[in-house]
Amino acid sequence: MIKATADIHKKERHFLPGDFEVTTWEALEPYFKALVDRKINSEKELEQWLEDVSELEAVVSEDACWRQVRMTCDTENAELRDAFNFFYTGISPNIQPYSDAINKKLMDNPYTEALDHDKYFTYLRSVKKNIDLFREENIPLLSELSVEQQQYGAVVGKMTVEVEGKEYTLQQASRFLESHDRTLRELVYRKINERRLQDKDVLNDLFTVLIHKRHQVALNAGFSNYRDYIFVEKGRFDYTKQDCFDFHEGVKQYVMPLVDKINKKKKKKLGLDILRPWDTEAEAEGTAPLRPFKNGKELLEKSIQCFNRLRPFFADCLRKMDELKHLDLDSRKGKAPGGYNMPLAESGAPFIFMNAAGQMHDVTTMVHEGGHAIHSFLSHPLELSAFKEYPIEMAEVASMSMELFTMDYWDTFFNAADDLARAKEHQLERVITVMPWIATIDKFQHWIYEHPFHTVEERKTRWMEILNEFSSNEIDFTGLDDYRANAWQRQLHLYEVPFYYIEYGIAQLGAIGMWKQFKENKEKALDNYMNALSLGGTRTLPELYKTAGLQFNFSPAYIKELMEFVDTEMPA
Repeated sequence: MIKATADIHKKERHFLPGDFEVTTWEALEPYFKALVDRKINSEKELEQWLEDVSELEAVVSEDACWRQVRMTCDTENAELRDAFNFFYTGISPNIQPYSDAINKKLMDNPYTEALDHDKYFTYLRSVKKNIDLFREENIPLLSELSVEQQQYGAVVGKMTVEVEGKEYTLQQASRFLESHDRTLRELVYRKINERRLQDKDVLNDLFTVLIHKRHQVALNAGFSNYRDYIFVEKGRFDYTKQDCFDFHEGVKQYVMPLVDKINKKKKKKLGLDILRPWDTEAEAEGTAPLRPFKNGKELLEKSIQCFNRLRPFFADCLRKMDELKHLDLDSRKGKAPGGYNMPLAESGAPFIFMNAAGQMHDVTTMVHEGGHAIHSFLSHPLELSAFKEYPIEMAEVASMSMELFTMDYWDTFFNAADDLARAKEHQLERVITVMPWIATIDKFQHWIYEHPFHTVEERKTRWMEILNEFSSNEIDFTGLDDYRANAWQRQLHLYEVPFYYIEYGIAQLGAIGMWKQFKENKEKALDNYMNALSLGGTRTLPELYKTAGLQFNFSPAYIKELMEFVDTEMPA
């Protein structure tokens, strides 16, 4: 087992002054210039130069991350929004030509060949990719995109509905979908969707602007479409678009029958002849909705207890973040939607942001983001910032595995054995039911960027075709086409992080594989997990999966094998 500690400290600075803060480009530029101009006459000098580059990258990256954290915690604060926008319009575009010059300086240096191949292979591969993709004319476009895609959070963050005379954010209102009162469930389902429809044109127009701009970025970089560009930009060296299409097919063949089985069981449990979309989160009469915690404070305390029983180091990570005030957990108006773990390159201890409203899926989000946080802690000791840039397909194994590992310890959230059994059943259902949505969003994005000049009407038609491919036969959607035609707009990834979604599917398979190991040998599985995470991004994806005791595989045959395992673990 690797020795790990959550007592991590901010990296000591050697190149920049200890009190330096990113304020203006004029104050920052001399440090970039010094790195570009420095003479490097030995391997030792090259390694020192790389450390200084890493330090500067960490300082700049952490500053950008804090700007995003502060803005998402308070979307109505114009000053915080301006500070975020300033970074992406006044700082970031100026950095990019220097980053390109630094990359070229590294690749052109005669001593680079002498660097340890195992240690530097993935880093140098990534640097070469960045050189190949860099285009001066994309700087303003990427800067504009960084700012424009944040408009999504501002639009959605303002959405509220009134239920029983009180105002709720959409996240808070979703609690009513667990109610026994079917009339109330339908009312709230319709209110949430009607509220979304109010902004559908704004969000359609925004998406069109983003698509066209992204397409131009791809053309400038020598690609025929943004999908082909982003595969290279995201460093997808180990799989192709065809692998993604195979994943879609595997989900259709081997996951959809299980989804139908879950919904059939749900219909029977609720005593319904017809299952409607507002019924899927409900419990049978006489069964109270799961209420695992009251507020963010209690969610944190119970999560720490839960992690502690799994492995004390995991709990120490959450305690450290709490001590540093790196947590904002409660849902409130004016807060951006969603949840994230924000790595902080210089500090080491990341920041967890979420919108907890007392529901079971908030527990899942907390342990999920906690898994990401553990990844940040374990990779912090790696020497260079670039070594900590691990592939998303591995990052999501860190988080999704934690959802499954912790299930045995969820009694910290529930006193009743029935509630615990129900929570576990919900989690396993979610592992299955999330897969069709992943396939839907991914397949939609392939079409969107292969046909960048489609009309809004064509977009709607193609979305409905794909959505219907991956919709359960056991749910009756009659009369809800307006809502369904717009359902993609609730997925922030389409706006803010395009093509970041298939990773969840790949990683979900990885997480199921980790959990299978965990059921066979808990300590060995946790050792494999920690060993893989501590490598950061210093190995290729197949190597990282191998270290974790996993296959890097998302073929239909492998999907079938893992789904059969999950099915046997489901309560009868």
